[in-house]
Amino acid sequence: MKTFLTILLIACTLQSASGKSKKPNILFIFADDMSYETIGAVGKTICKTPRLDRLKESGVSFTHAYNMGAWRGAVCVASRAMLNSGTFVNHAQKAVKTLPHWSEMMKSAGYTTYMTGKWHVPGEPRFDVVKDKRGGMPKQTKEGYNRPKSPEDYATGWKPWDKSKGGFWKGGTHWSEVVANDALEFLKQAKKDKKPFFMYIAFNATHDPRQSPKEYIDMYPLKDIVVPKNFQPNYPYASEIGCDPVKLRDERLMPSPRTEYAVKVHRQEYFAITTHMDAQIGRILQGLKESGMADNTYVIFTADHGLAIGHHGLVGKQNMYDHSMRVPFFIAGPGIKPGVDFDMPIYLQDAMATALDLASIKKPEQVEFKSLMPLIRGERTVQYDRIYGKYIDYQRMIKQGDYKLIMYPKAHVVRLYNMAKDPDEMNDLAGNPEYAPVLARLKKEFKKLQVEMDDSLDVDNPVSQKKKNKH
Repeated sequence: MKTFLTILLIACTLQSASGKSKKPNILFIFADDMSYETIGAVGKTICKTPRLDRLKESGVSFTHAYNMGAWRGAVCVASRAMLNSGTFVNHAQKAVKTLPHWSEMMKSAGYTTYMTGKWHVPGEPRFDVVKDKRGGMPKQTKEGYNRPKSPEDYATGWKPWDKSKGGFWKGGTHWSEVVANDALEFLKQAKKDKKPFFMYIAFNATHDPRQSPKEYIDMYPLKDIVVPKNFQPNYPYASEIGCDPVKLRDERLMPSPRTEYAVKVHRQEYFAITTHMDAQIGRILQGLKESGMADNTYVIFTADHGLAIGHHGLVGKQNMYDHSMRVPFFIAGPGIKPGVDFDMPIYLQDAMATALDLASIKKPEQVEFKSLMPLIRGERTVQYDRIYGKYIDYQRMIKQGDYKLIMYPKAHVVRLYNMAKDPDEMNDLAGNPEYAPVLARLKKEFKKLQVEMDDSLDVDNPVSQKKKNKH
């Protein structure tokens, strides 16, 4: 009997050491250019995301997840550098080249690491398996810019289901479908692997060129598309904040001044590619379920940043408004209570620290972002007491409590919004004497936050930084 118990104890010890029964799998799904408002369940737009809606309801949702911003026009580069290095925006440009990546931390803890899709990080992906690594965006066609000028222009111009120009269809299969195909292929292999897996599934959608099959465009008749409440023909400080409609690539996609018709067409195409991506995510989640590994897998979904598409007279993500800084963020898996929304502000890059926590990996000193698990477990109620934002040396932002202060150093303009009363950021309070104490307090807090963020820009007397504003 004693011998049998000894053998059983050794067997249990070996099972524990293998990590299969203890360490959970991590499936990280990452979208591009996807604002929080595109999630159907949020109810802000008519965009349909039934699979992501189900994922949201099966776990927890962080309703105020932010990106810190960027040091160049390709905001996704900064976002992904922060995500993979775990460092804040003013450290990430160097850190992502010199320090261990998220994937290497997972690998050192016994995980098989896998990635497919968009990389857009300096150097090669540091995963065990890399499939169909893609660059920053599908090639945009010249016909995709400055459109549509009118219904007649649209009728004779480029269409998002046109495969002849390549883009998302380069190679013959839509890139969102390729990502899903790759993920499903790996899940079949992972079933045979004794080690847990870390999957980094990065869609190029919903980035432009916003191409999808015609049946997805047809889901969104133009008559049903609503122009945002905060629509403007042009943003008043566009040139001074680095969002010139002639110079910045993202802003050149739509004619200037913006028209309600052009905004509706672009939002139609935005919603369509989002719904098409949602269908591919549904395939991945169904494949996970069929693999038998879902019960030991945490699924984390978010995006690298949002997008304007007509809000405030803007098109891209190079601004400090919520439509461009705020993204969906869901976590589902073992022990996660379903159907819970958390409204405290977080950074989307907290996903990395959260995955390390779930994998029982001690957070390395380099990682500045925080795990979300203490919030989920009810151990604390605040993740960050202030949210920081930057865009090159053109813009700075602080959000604290109900208020957001946006600063435009080159324009010598500040904008103040009460986010609780004015979530669409339409009523600038900066010139209202009643809010002078709030303005002064936030400016003082921002100075402190700059020190924490290693931000040396003098917002009152800015000195130009090198500009990389081509994306």
